[in-house]
Amino acid sequence: METAHRSALEAKHALLDQRIDDERHRPKPDSMLIADLKKQKLRLKEEITAH
Repeated sequence: METAHRSALEAKHALLDQRIDDERHRPKPDSMLIADLKKQKLRLKEEITAH
């Protein structure tokens, strides 16, 4: 069960990475959104490494 949980967290992490990349490549990137997405990504990374 823990492997499935870790895989789900890694999938969410990858999705956030893609959203950050997509936002950066927009004509007028929203820096506040990027910062929020990075914080979410960091929290997930910390949770992944804690397990």
